[in-house]
Amino acid sequence: MTKLLLSLHVLAAIVAVGPVTVAASMFPPAVRRALPADGTGPAPRAAGTVELLHRICRVYAGLGVLVPAFGLATALAMGVLGDAWLVASITLTAVAAGVLLAFVLPRQEELIGQVAERTPVDRQSTVQLAIFTGVFNLLWATVTVLMIVRPGSSTGA
Repeated sequence: MTKLLLSLHVLAAIVAVGPVTVAASMFPPAVRRALPADGTGPAPRAAGTVELLHRICRVYAGLGVLVPAFGLATALAMGVLGDAWLVASITLTAVAAGVLLAFVLPRQEELIGQVAERTPVDRQSTVQLAIFTGVFNLLWATVTVLMIVRPGSSTGA
C-alpha cells in the first residue's frame, strides 16, 4: 500500500504542481507581450494566452491539494509523520500554497483585468509577480529536494 500511495503522491506532484510552476513563470512575460509599450493594445492571441496561463494556474492549483493529501497518507503508512524533514516539507508546502493563493493568483487576475481593459501594465507589476512566482517555485524545489534527500533517513538514500 505504501508504494501505491507514494506513486500517487509523486504523480500528483508532477501532474498538478508542474503545470502551475511553468504557467506561472510564463505569465509575466506573456502580459508584457499582450500590451506592447507602443500602446497598440492587446493582440487577441496574446490576451488569450494570458487568460489560458491563468486558467492553468487556477485549475492545477486546485488539483494540487492531492499532493499533500497523498503525501500525508504516505507518511502515515511509512510511520515518518513526525520526522523533521517531513515537518519542514509540510511547512514549506503550506507556505508555497499561501504564496500562490495570496500573491500569485490575485496579481494574475489584476493583470488580466488590465489587459482586458487595455490599461497600460506597469512593468513593476509584472516584475513583482515574477518575484512571487520565483519564491513559489523555489519553495517547491526545496520541498522536492527534501523529499528525495530526506535528512536523517535510515534508508541511506
